[in-house]
Amino acid sequence: MTNVAIVYYSSTGINHQMAKWAEEAVQEAGAEAKVVRVAETAPEAAIAQNPAWEKHYKETQDVPLATSEDILWADAIIFSMPTRFGNMPSQIKQFIDIQGGLWAQGKTANKVVTAMSSASNPHGGHEGTLLNFYTSMMHWGAIIVTPGYTDASAYTSGGNPYGASVTQSQEDGSMVEDVQEAVKHQARRVLEVATKLNQ
Repeated sequence: MTNVAIVYYSSTGINHQMAKWAEEAVQEAGAEAKVVRVAETAPEAAIAQNPAWEKHYKETQDVPLATSEDILWADAIIFSMPTRFGNMPSQIKQFIDIQGGLWAQGKTANKVVTAMSSASNPHGGHEGTLLNFYTSMMHWGAIIVTPGYTDASAYTSGGNPYGASVTQSQEDGSMVEDVQEAVKHQARRVLEVATKLNQ
């Protein structure tokens, strides 16, 4: 059975939901899925200034924290993160940085990876975040699998070929585009590639 780790960071819940959809798709396909969150590194004072952030932070304390063991366990890894100035959030960056020991031992090589993102406006860094993130994955020696335009859902979810991405409404915090099927297709695609590599 192929093991898929779904590693996410979410401040207000968008990327947590995307991670859960990815988990559903992996499990529906008969593989093992594990959703884990990277540790929150923002000071509590900053979190408390945003009611939605504080609420989501408290609600997801039962989600296991991502560790190096999850990277070792996984055949494929799906990352989901919001954009921060066109790049990955510092929380994700720290998690990637502390895998240096695994990288030095060659343990990150040939992991099949893909990533998803969100932003608060349509041109807020969706694509840049994923492209910058994939640079780190190249250093890992990972095998990057993007959705491209391999499914019709790309044309109804915003059309990001590097990974499913969604705009968060500035009015009520909801998702603007319908990305559920795009997320599930991307999860199935990375699982398919990882399964073939493991045969």
